[in-house]
Amino acid sequence: MESIEIVGTYRAQWGEGPIWWENRLLYVDIEARQLLEYEPSSKHESSWNVATTIGRIGTVVPRSCPGPEGNLLIAGDNGIHFFNQSTNQSTAIGDPEADLPDNRFNDGKCSPDGRLFAGTISTTKKSGSAALYRLDTDLSIHTAYAGVTNSNGIVWSKNNSTCYYIDTPRQEILAFDYSTETGQLSALRTAFRTDHIDGSPDGMAIDGDDKLWIAFCHGACVICFDPDSGKQLHRVNLPCMETTACAFGGENLDELFVTTGIHKNIEESDAGRLFCITGLGVTGVPSNSFRG
Repeated sequence: MESIEIVGTYRAQWGEGPIWWENRLLYVDIEARQLLEYEPSSKHESSWNVATTIGRIGTVVPRSCPGPEGNLLIAGDNGIHFFNQSTNQSTAIGDPEADLPDNRFNDGKCSPDGRLFAGTISTTKKSGSAALYRLDTDLSIHTAYAGVTNSNGIVWSKNNSTCYYIDTPRQEILAFDYSTETGQLSALRTAFRTDHIDGSPDGMAIDGDDKLWIAFCHGACVICFDPDSGKQLHRVNLPCMETTACAFGGENLDELFVTTGIHKNIEESDAGRLFCITGLGVTGVPSNSFRG
């Protein structure tokens, strides 16, 4: 039976970017400039303030082989950085939009071949002024897809050949052919549209059957879709309008963690909390890490 539970004690201003790695959930609070970690087995919570180096933080992903620069990658107002949880120190890698002060990095995840794909958002909602970027393992940064306004969820199919991507204002899920050899995205098409949903597509996860689980900001829900038909397969309603992102985790990858934010006008007692949904009858896939 499906069950929704609040986990942890932290209340985010704007929770985002969850990813399950080594028996813990990493996520961010964008507006509070916090990197967060939750360990379900001990219920231990940790946080790192990254305001002075990264500013607002939109992305966190793990590294396969941590070095002295750190065990994570983070991205936000000031580009992409390595981050060392032990020392609370960051090392800058690069900022492809340093000349665009109204833009910052938002959501991002790693591809099956270990590259980081992270996109930016125009905080002034200037259409097409942001982009999706690719960080290769040699630390070179490339534009993967331009003309974006609000870059959000990104996942890869089980056979690694398809990348699904959300540019929120488009109200559609984009699909690309993906090359694990080059990291190139090609053959852009619309997988399906979401403009019939009362909410905006935000963060996204994929399960072991290649079904997409999408959090709808302003929509108080997570919905599972068949990407081939666009058919809605399952909907989970949550007690927060600002349902922002989701990630499969837990020992068997059968728990769906959901981040939320605080609505600027509506008072909600559980807004900003981290939720865990169990009993969905599906499992996720292991998270990818950065191999550089």
